[in-house]
Formats: sequence, C-alpha cells, structure tokens
Amino acid sequence: MLQGSDTAAFLNLEDGLSPQFSVGTEVGCAAATGDCGTGDLRGSSRCLSWKRILSIFFLPLILASFAPRVKDKEGLIYANAQLHPAGTFNWSHLTPLTLKDRSVGLETVSRVGRKPYFTLGGHKFLIFGGSIHYFRVPREYWRDRLLKLKACGFNTLTTYVPWNLHEPERGKFDFSGNLDLEAFVMMAAETGLWVILRPGPYICSEIDLGGLPSWLLQDPNMILRTTYKGFVGAVDKYFDHLISRVVPLQYHKGGPIIAVQVENEYGSFAKDKDYMLYVRKALLKRGIVELLMTSDEAENLLKGHIKGVLAPINMDKFEKSAFEQLSQLQSNKPIMIMEFWVGWFDTWGSEHSVANAEDVKETVSKFITSEISFNVYMFHGGTNFGFMNGATYVGIHKAVVTSYDYDAVLTEAGDYTEKYFKLQGLLSSVLAMPLPPLPKLTPKAEYPSVKPSLYLPLWDVLQYLHEPVISHTTVNMENLPINSGNGQSYGFVLYETSICSGGSLHANVHDTAQVFLNEISIGLLDDHTKTLIIPKIRECQLLRILVENRGRVNFSWKIQDQRKGLTESVTIDKFPLNGFAIYSLEMTMSFFERLRSATWRPVPRNYLGPAFYLGTLKVDSSPKDTFLSLLTWNSGFAFINGRNLGRYSIIGPQKTLYLPGVWLHPEDNEIILFEKRKSGSYIQTTNEPIL
Repeated sequence: MLQGSDTAAFLNLEDGLSPQFSVGTEVGCAAATGDCGTGDLRGSSRCLSWKRILSIFFLPLILASFAPRVKDKEGLIYANAQLHPAGTFNWSHLTPLTLKDRSVGLETVSRVGRKPYFTLGGHKFLIFGGSIHYFRVPREYWRDRLLKLKACGFNTLTTYVPWNLHEPERGKFDFSGNLDLEAFVMMAAETGLWVILRPGPYICSEIDLGGLPSWLLQDPNMILRTTYKGFVGAVDKYFDHLISRVVPLQYHKGGPIIAVQVENEYGSFAKDKDYMLYVRKALLKRGIVELLMTSDEAENLLKGHIKGVLAPINMDKFEKSAFEQLSQLQSNKPIMIMEFWVGWFDTWGSEHSVANAEDVKETVSKFITSEISFNVYMFHGGTNFGFMNGATYVGIHKAVVTSYDYDAVLTEAGDYTEKYFKLQGLLSSVLAMPLPPLPKLTPKAEYPSVKPSLYLPLWDVLQYLHEPVISHTTVNMENLPINSGNGQSYGFVLYETSICSGGSLHANVHDTAQVFLNEISIGLLDDHTKTLIIPKIRECQLLRILVENRGRVNFSWKIQDQRKGLTESVTIDKFPLNGFAIYSLEMTMSFFERLRSATWRPVPRNYLGPAFYLGTLKVDSSPKDTFLSLLTWNSGFAFINGRNLGRYSIIGPQKTLYLPGVWLHPEDNEIILFEKRKSGSYIQTTNEPIL
C-alpha cells in the first residue's frame, strides 16, 4: 500500500500541491532511449511498459478504493491518513497582492471519488483562518497582529463587525479611528491575508447585546433577531451604509474578502423561519457576491442552515459525531470549521479558562490531515475596552471580564504563546514556502506606583453632568430622553427622590445598585435581590439608587430582556415612589474634560462610597505597554488620559488591566479611577499580567 509521501506525487499541481517526485521524467526517459527491453531487470526498473503507463492514469481511482478511511452510515468519508508531507501546500500564488485574475472566487467542488474541497481562483485551497477583532485592538497595533497571523502560517483573517459600535445613535455612523473597518481589511490584504467577514447584524462575540445597538430596546414590542418590522427596518438602514463600504472590498472587486457570513449561530436561537432568508437577501440585494456561510454548533445545524448557503460548524475538538450531523445536511460540500475554540472567555467571579496547547495542535493536525478548512477562534482576542463587554445568563447574570485574552494563540497584549509556536511549527511543516520572520515583541515596562492625591465624591460630580431628567416615575437607561432621543447605552444611572419614612424598599434593578440615604450607604440590590429594609427616619431624606449596567447578555433568548437601570416602579411598603431626578453617567471623554474644572479634594485616609480618584502616571519619553494592578481597590473603572480601559473588580479572575503604550503620553499621564465602594492605596503597574 502506498504511503502518504507516495500518493502526494500524483496530486494535481494546479491544486496548489507540490509533488515529491515527477512522473513525467521517467516516462520521457523511456520514450527517448527506447531502452525498454524485458530481459534486463535493471532496465525494467527505469522504464515504463504500457501497462505501467496506464496504471499512472488510473492510480487516483485505485487509491480512492484502497486508501485508509472511515465511513459513517451516510457514506461520508473521513480521512485518517498520515499528515501531508513537508511542502504539500503551495499557495504562494494565491495571495491578495499576487492573484490578479479575480474571475473565479472561493467555490466548493464535488467530484466522484474525491472528498469535496474549496477552490480559490480555480486552485484547490484550504482555509487556515484566525480571528482578530479590530475593535478590540488599538489601531496602532493592527499591523503587528496581522503580521503575526501571517508569520504563524495562516492565510485568512476572520472578523466580526459590531453594529452597536458603528451606529451608536440612529443614523449616526462611526467608521473612524479604531472602527475603520475598511482600513483593517485592506491592511490584511497588504499582509497577504484573505478575509472572511462576519457582519451580523447579530455577532454574539461576548460583546454588549451581541453587537446590537441598545436603542433598539426603546421599542417596547421589539423582538430582536426576527422579521419584526422595527428590527428589520433598522437592519436595512444599517446595511445600506455598511454593505456599501464592504462591496468594493470583495474578491471579485479586487479586494481580499472571499466569503461573508449570514448572521451568527442562529440555530441556537431559531425563533423565526423567515429571518435568515431575509438576512441572506439583504446581503445579496446590496451587492454581496462572494460565497455565503453560516455558523452553528453541531446540534443546531439544521435549525440555522438556509438553502444555498454553506454551513460550517463550530467546535472545540475533532468530533466525528459532529461531522456525521453535518453530512446529513450537505454531504457534497467541503467541511469548514468556522470557530475552532482554542480557549474561552472569562466572567467575573469565575475561574480563568485555559486550554491545553498540545491538544490544540493535535486537533488542527487532524483538520489538516482530513483536508478540513478551519478558523481559530481566537487567534488574538484583545480587550473589551470601555463598556464593551457582554454577559452570560444561566440562572444568574455574569459579566464578561475586561480582558478578552481568551487563552488565545496571542495574548491580550499580542505576545507569543506556547500555542503560537506549536501551530507555527505544524503549519510550516506542511507549507511549501518558508514563513515570514516573526515580528518583534512589543516592549513592556513597569512604571513608578501612583498614589492618587485628589478625589471627588460622586455627589460633588453631579453639577458637572448634564441636567438631570425630571420624571414622575423611573425611566430605564435606554429610554432616557438624551443623546438626540437615543437614550443611554452604557455606564451608570443615578436615581434620586425624596422619602419621609422607612420601610421595605422594592426595586427591579438591572444589573446592580447601591442604595443611599443622602450620602450614607444602606445596602445593595441586583437582579435577584430586589428588596431592602430602609430604617426609620425622623425627617425627609434623599433616597439615591446608583445602578450599574454591567453588560447586556450577548447570547440566547435573554437578549430580549436587557433594558438596564430601574425597569419598574420603585415602592416602599408597596406604595410607589415618584418625583425622580435621573442623572446619566456615561463617562465619556467630554465628561472628563469638564471634570478638569472641578474643585478636587485631598484624598482622606479612608473613604466609603463612590468617588473619582485622580493621580499622575509618569513614564519615560518612549511610552511602552504596561498593566495596571489595582489589588488594593474594590470595584470600578480606570481611565487614562480620558480613555476608558474597562472594569476592574476584586472578585477576579482578572487582576490587571492592559494599558497600551500607544495610549500614553511621554512623561505625565492623567489617571482617574471611578471606585464604587472604598478608597484604595496605590495604583501599580507591572510588565506582565497577573493571572
């Protein structure tokens, strides 16, 4: 029986595979010399009889019959042959900058006697994909991360497109700076990477509301991810803008986008049989011409699939049972792993998730051996800067942490990992061309500790906010009449009203709340703890409820119920309260500019309650990446030069906040903490994260 190195010789050169020896050389020699006598055994070893010549042509069919394989009951073949020999895959001519003829894009091919496969430009092609989200990486580091993807042996970038960040208010689009999608996609092309775009409208991605804008929730009848008129009307307007930017970036237009995903994991939702057909049509009618794909786990494939669209699969290990389910759906299509999870995200209060590097390598090896295209999720996770993070809900609301490290192939700060070098070694062993040199590590530094010298209690800050909303009853965050009628998306809301008696306070809070009488804390509320006893009071006092949006759920039907703040009437002993002043604390850069004119106080020895703490981080003339360590603080947010680095919390598992050096100024940098509970001591930095 022929081994893998023997069979490689007979593979089609136009399929992008390099032969280990040449059949044509031996035939030519025999024909030229005529030295094919039958009496000389040594001569017969060099020459080919007509029978042997015919065997060459029929060898692929013979091998198809005798090569080792495993069949499921539906007849799908899974290759279990040895890993392809060194230099098997040669795609040096299949890069965005070298491939000039764009008449034939990414296609699927099915032939008798062969497993289905992808072709690109008419050449056999395997997708070695890796996920990087541009909105989670400082723009100044995009090229570094893309070069590291290419240097690891990957040929394709995949990325989501977050609607909530690109359209923060109705009709107000932002594709600038860190949200410049077109620049990111073209940078991938310059790096030699193809792109699979995942434009949603829903993307999950552990981002707030799965990437859907919160202003959709202003409609009390809204049903997200369905053909509800209010939802598809908003999607249409967003797609009108977004897809007009995407169309010129497609493969057939000379760009790097070879495929586009239709929605995301709809099989796990599947509430409207017409919805996926609507999204597909919405993409096609606006000019998307590249191969369309979906993305689902095995058990949800049938519910998420639509006719005429390739159905890839998501998994964390090589599972034959998953492929069997896929074969029931599309046995004549190549297998594609849209998300191979090489790690997982963390939530506050949970253990840090890790995955074994050797297991990851072995799974990718099986994919390659079986000629299965794959996308590593995540190659580089990055950071949930600001209020970007989403949340999970399995009986209890749990916010996703600020770091989106994901135990990915690159760390949150873009550094190499054991997984990187294992995958690089594996991919380089099967690629014909040498890999590019490794980009240098981004330098890190540890800076002098900062002891905040000034502070502002939250109550002193209210005068620097916009005028409060005055309302007879409470109003949830999304329905506040601010931001040109778009409500508030993220941050905190402070509700104030006067009360003249104690009793049993009841409030429906999303997600957590601190309750005060004047400036004295009297307790906490959350989505499970809805009642609190207010002690007897002798005279009227100000009841204050500070509510934090800790991130909207990004997965499951629970996304329909993600309005934040106080979502129902507040009562004491079942009597409703009224006459509220409602302050919006979005903590934007303009807010911190206004705070510069405030009268800050010297920090006391100890302070209990929400407050802002101001200090100066001193760096050298060439700022470098670092990590903030806030081990003596309780819970809140960190801001550097007005930029929101994200949430910190004493409950872990995340113990440091990534601070990109490109966001630092030479010498002095303003650092502000919004601490919810009590003052800490020092703000320290470290040159590596603390796990």
